[in-house]
Amino acid sequence: MTVFGRLRALWQKFARLLAGAMPKGLYARSLLIVIAPMVILQAAITVVFMERHWSLVTFRLSNAVSQDIAALIDIHREFGAYDKDSDKLEEIARKRFGFDAEILPPGPLPPALPRPFFSLLDRALSQEIGRMIPLPFWIDTVGQSDFLEVRVDLGDGILRVVTRRSQAYASNTHIFIVWMLSTAAVLIVVAILFMRNQIRPIMALADAAEEFGKGREVEFRPRGAREVRRAAYAFLEMKRRIERAIEQRTTMLNGVSHDLRTILTRFKLSLALLPDEPEVQDMAGDVNEMQRMLEAYLAFARGDLGEVASPTNIPALLDMLRQESERLGHKTHVTYAGEPIATVRPDAFKRCLANLLVNGVRHGKTIALEGSCDRKFLQIHVDDDGPGIPADKREEVFRPFVRLDEARNQDEGGTGLGLAIARDIARSHGGDIYLSTSPLGGLRASVRVPV
Repeated sequence: MTVFGRLRALWQKFARLLAGAMPKGLYARSLLIVIAPMVILQAAITVVFMERHWSLVTFRLSNAVSQDIAALIDIHREFGAYDKDSDKLEEIARKRFGFDAEILPPGPLPPALPRPFFSLLDRALSQEIGRMIPLPFWIDTVGQSDFLEVRVDLGDGILRVVTRRSQAYASNTHIFIVWMLSTAAVLIVVAILFMRNQIRPIMALADAAEEFGKGREVEFRPRGAREVRRAAYAFLEMKRRIERAIEQRTTMLNGVSHDLRTILTRFKLSLALLPDEPEVQDMAGDVNEMQRMLEAYLAFARGDLGEVASPTNIPALLDMLRQESERLGHKTHVTYAGEPIATVRPDAFKRCLANLLVNGVRHGKTIALEGSCDRKFLQIHVDDDGPGIPADKREEVFRPFVRLDEARNQDEGGTGLGLAIARDIARSHGGDIYLSTSPLGGLRASVRVPV
């Protein structure tokens, strides 16, 4: 691999790691886009300020203090032979330099103090005094917070100087840092509030689309930025078109249903007037079968989309299905865990589960209904102990009018629309149906819809 190829692979790896560490939500990403450059800029300004201003000013002030102390040493060496001039030296230091200075008797300097972890003043003052005064010295920059003390061994005595800390240190630097951090905090708060108001209409649009996908009605009004409003109006127009298409389809199917039922009723009346013969009975059975198939086809085409979603007691619904199954002579067990109330279209959801239950009853002897509900999903398992469906056929059986040639034929005695209708209802709730192997040995049909 070439150098360019290795660099490209490293960059791609870094990009994947960075993408994995980045927030996934639009709100968090927007805040990151606004806040990250501001934080980087503030950090750069702080570093430059600390390096160029704070450090430079502190070294300049320390240099001035060191020069003043050197001047006092020169005065002492020139005129300090007389005791009376010691008072003059202290007066000059107090009036001209702002120091409290005195000459102490000869003796050793105090032991060196431990240097603070981070003290620009200690480093700058030590460096400047050592450069200007080639004599042993001792400094204390931490003993008294507002003052600093310097002692210089003159040989015939010790010069002790006490001065305000601000004379050698840029003590007002923290004001700049406080102002910088305060303004940054204000800007971050403003950015959070602004981005929150900008993201809220997008979240409302997403919630409305999700609710509409679940077959629920939701109050939604476009608001926010121009682009967001445009997307919201496009969603509302799409919603109206879908509802209009569904209404037209339902109206057409109702008309077809009425016309076909009228013809089938005429057939029934005509057959009722004929003599009771085997041929007539066979024809009557065919007419009844046609009527049953017609109802199934129309139900599949309609999809029960006109029903409004409402809070439904799921354990009570499962218990009703258990009673219906046991009336057919099948042993049925029901278990449920979690929140008992879920928002679904009650009749449509019951029909979905009933189709799955009928499919299990037709091919098994023992039925188990197992339900659970958390904050996100409602899940129902319908298990039977029948022959099951081969894994490679489990998706195919959801297609309308599909008939299997295997031992388990879900269309036996039916129209081949039971599972198709069940999946259509589940998907209209925003969920789906999955088939797998049941713990009872047969087929497990799992309905999973969001709540």
